[in-house]
Amino acid sequence: MNRLCVTSRRMPSTIKQTSIKFNPCSIIAVPTRKIHTASSLRRVPIPAKSFSTRTYTTDSNNPTEEIEYEEKTHIRNLAIIAHVDVGKTTLVDCLLKQTNTNTSKLESGKVFSMDSLSLEQERGITIMSKLTTVSYQDHTLNIVDTPGHADFGGEVERIMGMVDGCCLLVDATEGPMTQTKFVLSKALERGLKPVVVINKVDRETARVSEVENEIFELFINMGATDEQMEYPVIYASARQGWAVSGLADEKANMNPLFEAMLNHIPHPRVVKNAPFAMLVSSLDYDRHLGRILTGKIYTGDIKVGDKIRALSREGVPVEEGKVSHLMERIGVERVQVKQADAGQIISIAGLSKAGVTDTITLPKLTEAIPAKPLDPPIMSINFLVNDSPLAGKDGKAISSSQLKARLSKEVESNVALTVHPSENGDAYEVRGRGEMQMAILIENMRREGMEFQCSPPRVLFKENEQGQQMEPIEEVTIDVDNKYGNMTIDLLCMKRGAEMLEYKVHNEKARLVFTCPTRSLIGFGSEYRTKTHGDGIFNHAFLRYELHRGKLESQRKGMIISLAGGVATAYALRDIEARGVLFIGPQTPIYEGMIIGEHSRDADCEVNPARAKHLTNMRASGSEEAIRLELPKQIPLEEALAYIEEDELVEVTPKYMRIRKKVLSSSERKLIQRKQK
Repeated sequence: MNRLCVTSRRMPSTIKQTSIKFNPCSIIAVPTRKIHTASSLRRVPIPAKSFSTRTYTTDSNNPTEEIEYEEKTHIRNLAIIAHVDVGKTTLVDCLLKQTNTNTSKLESGKVFSMDSLSLEQERGITIMSKLTTVSYQDHTLNIVDTPGHADFGGEVERIMGMVDGCCLLVDATEGPMTQTKFVLSKALERGLKPVVVINKVDRETARVSEVENEIFELFINMGATDEQMEYPVIYASARQGWAVSGLADEKANMNPLFEAMLNHIPHPRVVKNAPFAMLVSSLDYDRHLGRILTGKIYTGDIKVGDKIRALSREGVPVEEGKVSHLMERIGVERVQVKQADAGQIISIAGLSKAGVTDTITLPKLTEAIPAKPLDPPIMSINFLVNDSPLAGKDGKAISSSQLKARLSKEVESNVALTVHPSENGDAYEVRGRGEMQMAILIENMRREGMEFQCSPPRVLFKENEQGQQMEPIEEVTIDVDNKYGNMTIDLLCMKRGAEMLEYKVHNEKARLVFTCPTRSLIGFGSEYRTKTHGDGIFNHAFLRYELHRGKLESQRKGMIISLAGGVATAYALRDIEARGVLFIGPQTPIYEGMIIGEHSRDADCEVNPARAKHLTNMRASGSEEAIRLELPKQIPLEEALAYIEEDELVEVTPKYMRIRKKVLSSSERKLIQRKQK
C-alpha cells in the first residue's frame, strides 16, 4: 500500500519533502507572541512552524516516490469578508464591470449581480455566499462574496476552506465592527493572508488614519502571525469605481486592488499526479442538471464521465456516480467545461445525495478531506403543522412529514442550521445563529405557498464542569447621536443585563460597546430604532458562553385576545381600540384564541371583535355616522417572532401572519393557569 502526501500550506524551498503521513486542508496557524510596552509594540515570532499533512492510500504496489509540486501562478482564490453594509457586493460588481465580465446584467444599475435572491434584493443584504470569476492580465481570480450579517456567519465559515486568501473590507467612517472581528478571526484561524481595503474614503466623515490604527490593533488582538500582519492597505470608493495605494495617487480604476490581490494572495500549490479530491463548500439545484456541488479541487484532476464517490465528513461512503456535467464560473454565469485541475473552484453534477462538507473523490480512495466544524448554534425555534381554524384557506396545508422534508432539504445547503424532532413528534426544532437567519427560512417557506406555525426563539444554554448554567453572550456595538447615549446605557445595562466596555464620542456621534446576553437582545433592534427615531445603528455578534446573568424583567404588556371566530367588524373594533393598539382592521378573518392587539395594561384582555350592530326599525340621530379607526400596527416577521411568549405561536401563511395562543379555548387556558398556581 502506497502513501501519497499532500501539503496544504506553502513550505520553504529549503525543506525537502518526501513521503510522509499527513492530512490536506487542515491548516495550523502559527501563533505570534506579542510584547506590549508603553512606547512601542514588538512582535516576537515563534520560530517553529507546523505543516498539516494527509495520507492517501491506494491499491497499487509502486514504491514511494518523492513528491513534486506544481505552482498554479495564474489562479487566485479569495473571499471578500466584512461587516454588514460596508459595500462588499458593490465592490464585486465594480470589479465585474471594469473587467467587462457579464456586464449586461448590470446596465440597469438597480440590481446587484451578486444579490440574485429576491430577499437579498428586497432587504439590501447578502444572505448566501456566491462565487464569481474575473480575469485580469492573464490571471483568473475566483472571488467569493460573503454575507456580513452575524446570523449568516456559517456561510463565511464554510467557504474559508475553499480560498487561499481574503480581502477584508472596512468602512472608512465606522471602522472595524463586531462582525468584522468574527469574519477576520475565522480567516486568521485558517491561516489566510489578507488584503485590507478601506472603503468609502470619499465621504466627508471618513477618518482614514484612525481606522488604520484600529485595524492594526484588531489584527494584534486576533493573534495574527507576522506573515498575516504584513497586509497591504488599499483605499477605495467602490461606488465611484476607484482604488489607490495612497490617498494622493490618481483615482482612475480598480487596478491597484487587482495588483494587491495578485501580489499578496498566495496562488494554489498542488501535488502533481495525486488522486482527485474536492471538498464541497456549497450546494445548488437545477431543474435539468439536478444537484450541483461546488468546491475547490485540492488534488488531482477530473473529467466529464469519470466515476466518483462522495464521502461524509467522517469518511463514510454516501454514494457513487459519474460526472455528468463539469462547470466553472465566467463572471456570474456557469460555463460547462470538459476537464478541471487542482487549484480550481468548480461545480459538479451527477450525484444526488452528497452535500456540503462532503468529499468528492475517486472510488478507490476511502479517506475524507477534514472539514473544520462550524460554531454551534445558539438559538432555536420550533416549527409546527398549522392547526388553526383557518388552516388551508390561504396556502398549502402541509403534513408533519412534508414539513420535515422541507426542513431537511434546507439543512443540506445551509450547514449552520440543524433540525431535531420533538419528543412527542408534533414539532421540529430548528437550531441556528439568530432571529434573521430563522426569519429568512420562514419567509422562503412562506413564499413557496406553505402554511405552518412557529414558536418564539429560545436561547440554547449549556452547563460547565461544575454544573453551573452557561448562556451565550454577544458583543453589541451601537452607533448613535451622543444625546441618546445615557438612554442606551439604561436600556441595556439596567434592563437587559449588559455590561458596558467602551464609550467613545466623535463629532457628536457616540459608539458604545457592550457584552449582553443573547436572550435579552431578542427583539431589541426594532425597539431601539423606534426609541432613537431611526438614528441608532445596532450590531451584534456572538462572543462566548458565560455564567447565567440572572432573571431579566419582562418588556411586554398584556394581549388583546379574540373570544369568537368570524370576521372583525368596525363596530366592535371601535370600542376595543380604546383598550390598546390593534393588529387587525375591519373585515379581517379571526378565530377564538387569536391575538388581535396589545393591551395598555400588563394583564391579557379577552374581547369579541366579531360583534355586529343589531338592526332595528328605529332610527336615531347620529346612528349613521362613519366609524373612524386608527391604522392597525403591522408587525414584521422578525419582530413577531421576538414579540410572542412561550404560550403563543406565529401562524404563517402566504398572505397573512397571525399571532395566536397555543391553547385557543379561553376556558382551557384558565384551567391551565389555575393548575399552575
